[in-house]
Amino acid sequence: MSEKSTIIFEKSTPKIATITFANPPANVIAPETVTRLHEILHELENDVRVQVVIFTSNVSGFFFNHFDLRQADKFPFIPGPDSVPLWVDLVIRLSKAPFLSIAKIRGRTRGGGNELALACDLRYASREHAIFGQPEVGTGILPGGGGSERLPRLIGRDRGLEAIVTSQDYDAELAERYGWVTRTLPDAELDRFVERLATRVASFDKAVVAAAKAQVNRASLPPDADFATAYAEYTSSLAGPGFQAGFARLGRQFAEKGLEVELRLGEYLGIANAHP
Repeated sequence: MSEKSTIIFEKSTPKIATITFANPPANVIAPETVTRLHEILHELENDVRVQVVIFTSNVSGFFFNHFDLRQADKFPFIPGPDSVPLWVDLVIRLSKAPFLSIAKIRGRTRGGGNELALACDLRYASREHAIFGQPEVGTGILPGGGGSERLPRLIGRDRGLEAIVTSQDYDAELAERYGWVTRTLPDAELDRFVERLATRVASFDKAVVAAAKAQVNRASLPPDADFATAYAEYTSSLAGPGFQAGFARLGRQFAEKGLEVELRLGEYLGIANAHP
């Protein structure tokens, strides 16, 4: 399901950077993906010129997708007495970074990929091609990368609970109606819209933009400790019988249907659990 992940990092101008993810066929997030993203984030945090960072994908049908659970035990930690998961540090720092982050979403963004998008400051999605979901519960585990902490704050407790406990896929229209994304646009207009918005923000004073973001963060971000707690709960759930059974059922679906399961994961999770 996963080949070696590739992160393409480039700057279109000194003030605007783009991070493009390419891990065909399904753009699942692998351990090396997290390591490379963390390295790039550290570089961007210390770049006094960068004001806007855009996250995107060049794999058709997928934005950043869920974690590669076959490698769950290999996801990195920051060494030290507290042993912080690198993913937790990544999404917390991204939300607080002194630049504006934009997720430009085409295709499926689920699990960890959705949690990365939620950690971004703004989310713009293709009206025709974006799909969102938190599939963990359907595979017998708990979200661990910030979905349970951020979604209820964006879309409300009941809708957040619905998204998490049903593990369904949500199309772009419903995601926009719920408030999951900042807005959707026709696919043909998405690139130009994000480019123009990034250029506009990059023309403003960086210190003022960063200070305005910090003001909004005070009113909206979950406590940092909640992310570490959720990641620990996710890690514990990987050892539970629910995951062992659920992952085996899903594996049989992959063996029979291949990439089709990733394309319609929300649907197949329901099929797998209805017919164990």
